[in-house]
Amino acid sequence: MRIYDTLTGQKVEFIPAGDPIKMYVCGVTPYSECHIGHAMSYILFDVIKRYLEYRGHRVKYVQNFTDIDDKLIARSNQTGIPVKELAEGFIKRYFEDMDALNVRRADIYPRATEEIPKIIEVVSGLIKKGHAYQSRSDVYFRVRSFPDYGKLSRRKLEDMISEPTEGIEKEDPMDFTLWKGAKPGEPQWDSPWGAGRPGWHIECSAMSLKYLGNTLDIHGGGKDLIFPHHENEIAQSEAFTGAKPFVRYWMHNGLLQLGEMKMSKSLGNLITVKEALERHTPDAIRLFILSSHYRSPLTVSDEGWEAAERGMERLRTATHREGGKRPLQIDIDAYRQRFIDAMDDDFNTAQALAALFDLARDINRAAEESCKVSEAQAVLKDLAISILGLTLKGKEVQLDAAPFIELAKEHGADTADKTQPASHYIELLIQKRTEARKSKKWALADSIRNGLLELGIALEDKPQGTVWRHKRED
Repeated sequence: MRIYDTLTGQKVEFIPAGDPIKMYVCGVTPYSECHIGHAMSYILFDVIKRYLEYRGHRVKYVQNFTDIDDKLIARSNQTGIPVKELAEGFIKRYFEDMDALNVRRADIYPRATEEIPKIIEVVSGLIKKGHAYQSRSDVYFRVRSFPDYGKLSRRKLEDMISEPTEGIEKEDPMDFTLWKGAKPGEPQWDSPWGAGRPGWHIECSAMSLKYLGNTLDIHGGGKDLIFPHHENEIAQSEAFTGAKPFVRYWMHNGLLQLGEMKMSKSLGNLITVKEALERHTPDAIRLFILSSHYRSPLTVSDEGWEAAERGMERLRTATHREGGKRPLQIDIDAYRQRFIDAMDDDFNTAQALAALFDLARDINRAAEESCKVSEAQAVLKDLAISILGLTLKGKEVQLDAAPFIELAKEHGADTADKTQPASHYIELLIQKRTEARKSKKWALADSIRNGLLELGIALEDKPQGTVWRHKRED
């Protein structure tokens, strides 16, 4: 297995340091609804974890919540909702969104506000080692004390633009905040430097060190976190522990775009997960994201969503086809190996999906030739469900019974009881059609089929009988 490591800038062989694999992925700041840019990252790392487990590894997966932050405080001031209550509400909604997208839970979800003792321990250790200093009630990391600063983002200190320093007493403009002194009305905790709260970057270092140790196998997140967040994580973590590397494999996913712009809360050009789920099936959202390599940017478009829905229809249809008894001529092992080879090559889900679509095509052909397809379908389901996290289920459709009652009445079915669901009357019509076919009343049989089709119901005649499905389930 080979992984593209952001630090080295190349694909390298993946050799875990031990068992389990230690994986940390930066989580959300819960001050508003999750958008599909978040979904992109967490679906991708969900698949990575699933695949590592499929290959026989155990994985300890930690994903944090930054539940104290400038944006949370600003939103709290706008809404009048306390920061803690605001954060908890959006964390709850985050889990609802991820559950709907079939993203498995991480092993541990630490919250920054619950890890203050560890954060204070790390900041104190950095001060003791000369890598940090107190300025009034703030504490800053001394960037020039860490010679390797810039190695992840490939930047040189002299070329970097620092944040404005007006009213801030720093030794160097590039030094970044570890602890912020308290301001009136803001959440605060006691510390050796006075009341205050942690800076953004120190949270992830403290939480990953606490739950995964000095060296992680995989640290993930979006490419927008490479600088300054992950660059600062490396500096403060390695300076604190003295252990190198802090992370053995840095993985960053591409960003979701609307047109030419990155999707983000700050730009206000986002589609929330809930909005996406109102328009598309969870499987289509996952397929849309997995159809591109995780390191590539992905542009949202109506055409892309429609292609994902059609793709899911192809996969679902293949898994539900009825075959015959003739020997199967498909090399199932070759398809499984193609899938594994693609995933072993830096988790190339696009190529892995291509193998599944080719397998689906051959399943359909084999079914039409009355070949036994159950073994091939089992492989398709196993790879799609266990690794890619697809459910292979269509979107549930609520059918209005009224038009089906009217159609059944037109074709002589008993519709005296009008309290039944639409499915009851569809079955009555199928029964009427079956009787018509037995009596060779082909015009009546066709009329029933066409009437149902106009209402969105497609019939499929199988050896064991006629089955129906709503076309919007495809």
